[in-house]
Amino acid sequence: MPNTPSPKCETCFFKNGLCKGLSDDEFRSIFEQTRQYTFKKGEIIFKQGSKCTELIFLTEGIVKFVTESNGKEFIVAIDKAQTLLGLANILNEDINLFSIVAVEECHGCMINLNRFKLFIMSNRQFMFEIMGLSTQMFRSAIFNFISVARKQSNGRVADVLLYLSDKIYEARSFSLGLSRQELAEYAGCSREQIIHTLRAFSSDGIIRVSGKNVEILDYDKLLTISRVG
Repeated sequence: MPNTPSPKCETCFFKNGLCKGLSDDEFRSIFEQTRQYTFKKGEIIFKQGSKCTELIFLTEGIVKFVTESNGKEFIVAIDKAQTLLGLANILNEDINLFSIVAVEECHGCMINLNRFKLFIMSNRQFMFEIMGLSTQMFRSAIFNFISVARKQSNGRVADVLLYLSDKIYEARSFSLGLSRQELAEYAGCSREQIIHTLRAFSSDGIIRVSGKNVEILDYDKLLTISRVG
């Protein structure tokens, strides 16, 4: 259910980072129409192919970008708060290119897409800030596709672990919100290959795995595996 935005929202990254090119009045006209939402783990935030009239500024949590084809799913990107979801819709006739799904409980503010577009068209600095954020997501997706297309399973899994460590959890030890099946969808391999590779990395002393907990013990070795592919 939507919540009433609180005054502290005006100090968040959405205002002071992404919207720094807007005047106070311009920001207020967006802020006054926002609604706060909570998304449960596994809940679809945006559905691929559906029309959307809103964006979500993700304030807490991790999400996955999923493309569906012939009954199969492939994770093209993983992102975390704080970020703006639905940016592809700005240039794609308001049609979701991907499904965006909560990997864990997420919190965010829903923003009117049409009002957002008006300020992008009239404010160049604001447009550059938003396009820069959009480029980051697509850059992540492109590098993941390159990994899937050119590397063996060891290299793919190494890339996924490095990305999660460096960009998502920002730690060498973390608790995975992703299942083994989701890791497989992101790495472009089978669930069995994921399990086998994680066990091999563990046996070689590169990582330590206990349930959902992962610790990278030899970062340099993992980086070498990623480079060799």
